[in-house]
Amino acid sequence: MRTIIDRLWSKLNRTVRRGVAYTLAASVVAVFGLPAAAMAEDDYYWQCGESYISCQTGVTAGLVEGQCETASAAFASTSVCVDYSGDYVYVRDGKADGFAAMAQIIVDEGSVYTRFCRNNHGYGTWVRCNFNWAEAGYHQALGGYKISSHDMEFDWLWSWYDN
Repeated sequence: MRTIIDRLWSKLNRTVRRGVAYTLAASVVAVFGLPAAAMAEDDYYWQCGESYISCQTGVTAGLVEGQCETASAAFASTSVCVDYSGDYVYVRDGKADGFAAMAQIIVDEGSVYTRFCRNNHGYGTWVRCNFNWAEAGYHQALGGYKISSHDMEFDWLWSWYDN
């Protein structure tokens, strides 16, 4: 005959085992069943879900390479660099205003015509976005800032053309 303590101990063990099993199952789903944030396109702008637009949040960058220009103070003094050999875009936040610094690359070839690179790391920081665009055609680089999910301001910086 089992005592009350034995029955309680057995019930507690079953409860703990179930809790451990549920926690383990939830952890497996969280790690393997859901897409990683770095693998998904960002949706910080209302058009980011469109097939012809690519939106990325940049990763912190150390060495900045490529052609660089800086937007006017009216466009938050955002600096944009493009490394043509790797299709990298670098963005520096040039103003401590609480807004994310933005780069926009527009191309006239391929299926994705507009690429946005966001720097949400704050004033004075550089980020890098890794895009893939058609080398041929007309390209434009713009720099500015994001006001809201429906409003961004950009200053045209330069353009280039490849055959």
